[in-house]
Amino acid sequence: MRPAVEPSIGQPLDPPVELSVVIPAYNEELRLGRTLDAITKYLGAHEERWGTWEVVVADDGSTDGTREIVTARRDPRLRLVTGPRNRGKGHALRLAVAATSGRRLLVTDADLAAPVEELEHLDKALAHDHAAAIGSRAVPGATLGNRQHRVRELLGRAGNLVIRAAVVPGIRDTQCGFKLYDGDRAREAYAASRLNGYGIDVEVLHHFHRTGRPVAEVPVHWSHQTGSKLRALDYPRVLAELTLLKIRALRPADAVAAALFLLLSLALYSGRAFDPAHRYLTDSLRDQDQWEWFFAVTADNVAHLRNPLFSDLQGFPDGVNLMANTVMLGLSVPLTPVTLAFGPAVALSLCMTLGLAVTAAAWYWLLVKRVVRHRPAAFLGAALAAFAPPMVSHANAHPNFVVLFMIPLIIDRALRLCSGTRVGRDAVILGLMAAYQVSLGEESLLLAAMGMLLFAAAYGAVRRDLARQAWRPLLRGLLIAAAVCLPLICYPLAWQFAGPQSYDAIRHGDWAANSPLALFSFAERSLIAGDAARANALSFNPTEQNAFYGWPLALLALAIVVRLWKRPLVRALAFTAAGAAVLSLGPRIRIPLTDTDVPGPWALLAHRPLFESVMESRVAMVCAPALGMLVALAVERLASTRRTSVRHAGLLAVCAALLPLVPAPLKAEDRTEVPAFIADGTWKSYVRGDETLAPVPLPDPDDARALHWQTAAHLGFKLPGGYFNGPYSEDDRTGVYGVPLRYTAGVLSDVRYTGVVPPIDAVAREQARADFAFWKAGVLVLAPQPREGPLREAVEKLVGRPGKWVGGVWVWDLHEGS
Repeated sequence: MRPAVEPSIGQPLDPPVELSVVIPAYNEELRLGRTLDAITKYLGAHEERWGTWEVVVADDGSTDGTREIVTARRDPRLRLVTGPRNRGKGHALRLAVAATSGRRLLVTDADLAAPVEELEHLDKALAHDHAAAIGSRAVPGATLGNRQHRVRELLGRAGNLVIRAAVVPGIRDTQCGFKLYDGDRAREAYAASRLNGYGIDVEVLHHFHRTGRPVAEVPVHWSHQTGSKLRALDYPRVLAELTLLKIRALRPADAVAAALFLLLSLALYSGRAFDPAHRYLTDSLRDQDQWEWFFAVTADNVAHLRNPLFSDLQGFPDGVNLMANTVMLGLSVPLTPVTLAFGPAVALSLCMTLGLAVTAAAWYWLLVKRVVRHRPAAFLGAALAAFAPPMVSHANAHPNFVVLFMIPLIIDRALRLCSGTRVGRDAVILGLMAAYQVSLGEESLLLAAMGMLLFAAAYGAVRRDLARQAWRPLLRGLLIAAAVCLPLICYPLAWQFAGPQSYDAIRHGDWAANSPLALFSFAERSLIAGDAARANALSFNPTEQNAFYGWPLALLALAIVVRLWKRPLVRALAFTAAGAAVLSLGPRIRIPLTDTDVPGPWALLAHRPLFESVMESRVAMVCAPALGMLVALAVERLASTRRTSVRHAGLLAVCAALLPLVPAPLKAEDRTEVPAFIADGTWKSYVRGDETLAPVPLPDPDDARALHWQTAAHLGFKLPGGYFNGPYSEDDRTGVYGVPLRYTAGVLSDVRYTGVVPPIDAVAREQARADFAFWKAGVLVLAPQPREGPLREAVEKLVGRPGKWVGGVWVWDLHEGS
């Protein structure tokens, strides 16, 4: 028996043999002897089949008699490689594999759960140009003897799902413990490995996957053996190793791109990101208040195990259908601990800042995988897709149109269906992804579907051969995906469309469509070309500047399409961008500088279910990723050209088109302080039981600061009125923003806008008392604001007495005199 050694990696100790067998072992004195007997007996009896061979035991610092089991045998083909202490299976295997010399290399566990006779099947697969053949319990033809404990079996399956999804797609069973490799390829893979634990098996397979070397999965007979060294805590350790493996697998360029996307997002939100609780996005109007309320009420519902689809904390007594208001349960629920610990302002800021960066990274991933290999080209394309002017506009507190990281993943999964391989698995994943995206934003999913449909129609027309091959698996996959998705979302959708405070559709009016001029103008937040007056004149409001790509980018896109017209992908992307742009012009397209309009294709969709609530100008957001991909293709082409003058001129044109789109940081200002009456809890003396606190005037889309008061008071009181989408009335289910105004709310709203107090008589005071009772109002609160004097006068006349100045606000206690 040779002495124990600790060889240097990559240096075999002996002349080459035909087969090396490596057995990792840690405290295996009870099982190793039987395993060595079985392997040496089999190989000795079939030397004409396997030729010269060696068995190397990789001892991982055993403290029992494992080493003596090996050293007691006198067979020179049996060797021991050992370390001074236990450092993990991965470390032991790395040393042992480096000490082998076999043309083929078998790695088998010490329990020999897969009999050595199964080696014959693996060798046949290896002979068919595979770099590795691994035993599997999960492919057709595999048989099981003794099974593991049910819990351990379920943990193993769950682990394999994670491994397949994140590290080695396509391999169903990475942990069987019986793997045959090409010897040189195995030594290369183990030498490149870094993990010391059980994750080494996955890391080696990941190496083969990353280097493009095929791996065959071979069915074997497998029978569980007692005495396993795998313990419960090893599962999270393996998960941690896999996470580390995934991080290490990132190319430096990919890590740099992700870091730059985060820096871009932080720069955009620099006015608020570092003090979110005390800073307000100026151009968000009242949307920041609304979204912070959404995060706060979701966290409150989760913490108190209430229905997350409804709340009566505003809009009292009717309440708010939260599912019909895009509260992004897919993120607001997971962020509940952050919201409860640090407040909704921090949670929303974190969601939008990180969400925008992750969205850009997702587009980058899709571009690298599907469109270009050139990393800088992919970065530019992804930056345009995620930070285009429409996205920057919606970054003013519209997270449902900014946090779109699922869209690139959905696109990729849909494209996988077209290949016709593993349709069932990909369809199930697509269904789950679509269901999750519904919880993030239905309108963005609908817009993405429209974009994918435009692209599919164009690409299918250009590549009819591929369309004929792809339509069947695609249709089958979509049907499976729908069968997976619909049961998951049917209850939330039923609540949204038929539950309390549901509505039919929202009419956005004449300003909902883009002007053709908006497509070629510059957005307000353009760093070097922004024109606030022009942008606001061509858009619904600062949060809905849904086009504004600028004429230089339009000219660049046209040049790219003309130059690369022969490429089917370019033609399909051009049709997608142009089609989305035309649809965004609405049902009637006004010819610029004239009073003439012509019918637009949106007229075919405008009154259809789902589309009737879409603000059609938002369809232009589909142009962003399409234009980003065109730019990426052009930059990659320019980078590969040998003509220096062409490359420089082309890149200069790209810079000239993109520089005007670089956004300035979003405008932010100091937030108005919450009145002391609310902040110090004085309100609690005025609001009893289920009574409400009624601000003057009631909160609405034009002034929703009372929602911030409510979140600052930890949702301790309810509010009549509010800023949300709901039905106009019980009889008219048309959707409106806020609530229909009762008499008193209407009077106060008119005074706010006009400063004129109308005549108020006994009938008006009686109606006010009825409205207060309907709202269950315990107190009226008037904070300092424009036209405060007329508002105070109106309330005094309606209530019949003057208010009291308490904690920085005027207060009318409605219990007095009752």
